[in-house]
Amino acid sequence: MKVICVTGIPATGKTTIAKKLAEKYHFQNFDVSRAVAKYRLAEGYDKKRKTKVIDTKKLNKFLINHISQLKADKKIRGIIIDSHLSHYLPKKYVNLVVVTKCDIKELNKRLKKRRYSQDKIKENLQAEIFNICCNEAFEGKHKIIVIDTTKGFNINRIKI
Repeated sequence: MKVICVTGIPATGKTTIAKKLAEKYHFQNFDVSRAVAKYRLAEGYDKKRKTKVIDTKKLNKFLINHISQLKADKKIRGIIIDSHLSHYLPKKYVNLVVVTKCDIKELNKRLKKRRYSQDKIKENLQAEIFNICCNEAFEGKHKIIVIDTTKGFNINRIKI
């Protein structure tokens, strides 16, 4: 069974890419945000940043357990893990990390459309400029594909 992580700054196209990959390859699509809510994986709430606080070690333990359960089911070909935190999973559990990127001007428009606060927009734009998700995936020694979603993306360019 293959494990593909789709990561990137919010509004760069992670969910769109994850859904398309899951459909194309007939893999399970796993939305980490939904799991955080359903299984109460948040450690708290940061009021200033208006976001849930996630302990990545606790999240990784949960994801590793989920992956192990799926591996027991021989009918499941693979899983796409959709989250800006998915690249924190240890390399031994992941076949590929897809990092979504977007032009800063377009990303700014997308974040404003989501009604993010100016501080949150600034924080996310800086994270994109400094290539945070890609750098962290690289530090984790993952096999990485970087895709630019600014003007859409042909999913057929990603080979699993």
